[in-house]
Amino acid sequence: MATAHHMLLYGCDTPGSESAVWNCGEMAGASEYSHSPCASGAPQQIIYAWARDAPKLELPDGVGFKVGKDSPIKYIVLQVHYAHIDHFKDGKTSDDSGIFIHYTTQPQPKQAGVILLGTAGYIRPMTTEYMETLCDVTEDKVIYPFAYRTHTHSLGRVVSGYRIRKDESGDDHWTLLGKRDPLTPQMFYPVENREPIRKNDRLAARCTMESNRTRVTKIGATNEDEMCNFYLMYFVDQGEPLQMKYCFSNGPPSFHWTNQETQLNHIPDLDASTL
Repeated sequence: MATAHHMLLYGCDTPGSESAVWNCGEMAGASEYSHSPCASGAPQQIIYAWARDAPKLELPDGVGFKVGKDSPIKYIVLQVHYAHIDHFKDGKTSDDSGIFIHYTTQPQPKQAGVILLGTAGYIRPMTTEYMETLCDVTEDKVIYPFAYRTHTHSLGRVVSGYRIRKDESGDDHWTLLGKRDPLTPQMFYPVENREPIRKNDRLAARCTMESNRTRVTKIGATNEDEMCNFYLMYFVDQGEPLQMKYCFSNGPPSFHWTNQETQLNHIPDLDASTL
């Protein structure tokens, strides 16, 4: 982590460039002189992420990401983010930051997938802000969560993720999937509950941010900005993973769990923001 702040592994239908290495701008953004990880308009998904000296990820037996000609993932692109360039100021160009990928040509019985929950928005000066997101599972599939990962920059204190299921009386039952101090090693940890997630369930995440800054902090890619991410890794027993790869909200000040249109109840306000 003294060299690379974090790394993201993208699965792409078409890469953003034919070059072996290219400038991919800030996150998915691109300019005249840069290209995003995957080609503009082409399907893309995050299949792995690393930060803060996290150890390697071991997938459960029989679980793998499907990659190849009959898969949406034709190319794998590694994006490396550097917190600073001090390591290269003396002219050094060598950097062995990267990821070892273990693969097999044997089809695995269970396909893996990742959903990234996150927000836009901004954090006001000298405040504790809740950055929250919510989405409905609308596909007629059953997924089995097994790992989660949290990510913020320096203002994050707690990141939590939940499965929400409504009973016949209209009461929401919140099941904790994972909760973490995002400033600890940002690896994939085992989920708190491996019960399946089904159609009509909802997924929700909250990042509790504490700002002692006298300026507004926006969502962005640099160290001066912030991010609110909760990654959920899962597998399906049969068929393909969810087509839904991302679950993003507008974030504060325009979106919160308490907004009337969310129709949420029994929000675990204290639990979602304390370890």
